[in-house]
Amino acid sequence: MVSLSRVAMVATMGLVAALLSPTAMTLEPSFISMVTEDAQLPDGLSYDFHAESCPNLENMVREAVQAAIAKDVGVVAGLLRILFHDCFPQGCDASLLLTGDNSELKMPQNGGLRQSALDLIESIRATVHRACGPTVSCADITTLATKQAVMQSGVPGYDLPLGRKDSLAPATFQQVGILPGPDFRIDQLVKTFADRGFDKVELVALSGAHTIGKASCGSFKNRAGENADFVLRLQGLCARMPNRLQDLDVDTPNTFDHKYYKNLQAKKGVLVTDMALNNDDKTREWVNNFAGNQGWFFGTFSNTMSKLSKLQGKLVTVGEIRNNCFRVNGKKETLDLIVAEGIVPSA
Repeated sequence: MVSLSRVAMVATMGLVAALLSPTAMTLEPSFISMVTEDAQLPDGLSYDFHAESCPNLENMVREAVQAAIAKDVGVVAGLLRILFHDCFPQGCDASLLLTGDNSELKMPQNGGLRQSALDLIESIRATVHRACGPTVSCADITTLATKQAVMQSGVPGYDLPLGRKDSLAPATFQQVGILPGPDFRIDQLVKTFADRGFDKVELVALSGAHTIGKASCGSFKNRAGENADFVLRLQGLCARMPNRLQDLDVDTPNTFDHKYYKNLQAKKGVLVTDMALNNDDKTREWVNNFAGNQGWFFGTFSNTMSKLSKLQGKLVTVGEIRNNCFRVNGKKETLDLIVAEGIVPSA
């Protein structure tokens, strides 16, 4: 497997256990921008941060993720959604994992997060801390587990700096509120991603995570327009089974590939936001590019995942390393940090 130090290829984002396919090797370098150089890393992060304190970290995470996928392939989609919903509002700080009265998990944007994926992160933390002591944060473990899930699904590895601290409190309702909703129009999607530093190409690439995973009937109840037969079929299934979960990729739901984009071309996107990508000339161009070249999609996805993992808030070097991913430590030094930052913890 690719080491946690700087990897040679900065390219990826796809999913489900399989070896790297031949098509994934047909990347077109001239079209794939290399993401951040070392000088652009957030303060406190490095590619070999845990090399001395926890040299077997990568293997422990890889083995745990591999075992979890063998039991439930859906954990891959679960980890991807957890990572995006944690990093996008205020940076990758494991604030999403905190339980308690003000937990982000109770906010509507985070409804339906996969519990088995949340539990996997805490299980890996326990394993790592037994082996290395409390040296690796839940935030680092979340990013590492997601990267492993993506790689074990057939996508190439990507640069992942480490050294994050865990947030002392959840993100606010206003911060979580920037997460894109399933009914967003294309202008809303473009603005939301642009506000966090992502362009239209990266928006389309990250949307490719919908090549796996499921959605509740309520999340696409307003889907209309393109391909009326397909929409009527979805509505009929939900009318009969309102609590059912619909595969987001209707052709190869358990394989991380580029069929999602082919579905969009056929007007078979499940969510309003999926089909919205066809409503703008620039985003439609990239839907067509990725539909025609899986390696191009994988490479751009990898780059964008690496960029997503570098989103950081003000507490990147001020937080703590939790002894349990679901609650703050509660030690005196933690409480001192909370007071200093003017933050009220949720648990």
